[in-house]
Amino acid sequence: MRISELDYELPQELIAQRPAEPRDSSRLMVVDAESGEISHHVFRELPEFLGEGDALVLNETKVIPARLYARRPGGGRVELLFLREEGEGWEVLARPSKRLRIGLVLEAGGEKLEVVESRGEGRWILRGDDVSALLEREGHMPLPPYIESTPEAERSYQTVYARNPGSAAAPTAGFHFTERVLDDVERRGVEIARITLHVGVGTFTPVRTERVEEHRMHSEEYHVPEAAARTIERARRVVGVGTTVARTLESWAQTGRRSGESDLYIYPGYRWQALDVLVTNFHLPRSTLLAMIMSFVGSKELIQEAYTLAVKERYRFYSFGDAMLILNGGRNR
Repeated sequence: MRISELDYELPQELIAQRPAEPRDSSRLMVVDAESGEISHHVFRELPEFLGEGDALVLNETKVIPARLYARRPGGGRVELLFLREEGEGWEVLARPSKRLRIGLVLEAGGEKLEVVESRGEGRWILRGDDVSALLEREGHMPLPPYIESTPEAERSYQTVYARNPGSAAAPTAGFHFTERVLDDVERRGVEIARITLHVGVGTFTPVRTERVEEHRMHSEEYHVPEAAARTIERARRVVGVGTTVARTLESWAQTGRRSGESDLYIYPGYRWQALDVLVTNFHLPRSTLLAMIMSFVGSKELIQEAYTLAVKERYRFYSFGDAMLILNGGRNR
């Protein structure tokens, strides 16, 4: 599959800069992968498409204030995105990366951060006395580059059900949920299962290879608690909220392990084992997330049609944008 098949034209003004208010008033495009039908709704109508015996799976990861600005000896500024803790250090993405070297000591908020290892592709291992406390005190929410950084945007960049700190990006399909929608879901006899995948560089690294299949994913940590596993295993249908949930459940299905590191890369041709229905956002062109959605639907043409229609109908795109519900996809195709 060529990377050009993941391309589409998007007017700049359709990139959402803030979430809908209230969040469940965002639009919801419903795509039936079996019939090819596309219909338009409001997100608070989501419970109407679910039923007794279904399991709605949420990613409870919580975004940490992972963006930090540090200074090199001599005064040059470096932007650091803290991806995850590793042993006594932290893996970070640095910009500009070429100014760093092993042994360099950076300063941020009165604290010292030593560069101890290079991972390539702009990734480094840094070591400091109490990085978590430094991030809480001096860090900023890691908003995507297409969202203007404002206090309002930073406050909004979290799901209402976030519980477990550790992500460098939000599981954005969850942004549309309110307590009202979650209550309506449960009133319909749907069980809610809560898992965790800490979002790191693997999710948002762009595809730079000419052929989609040649891209390689970085690993991300996931965990499916026993209670969630029982709920999922007895479900009539498994409804995943977001690509992070999809990646977690498919990793569990493939390996048999409910916890671990996943570098699973899903693109058209993948055989789904764990998921029946998917709630997702409208993703960036040439992204692994768009490749996953095409795989879940089982038709590149149907997703291309849906995205073309979304642009025509002025849907809002990307992290703070509108939602898509895909029925009869995944293992039910």
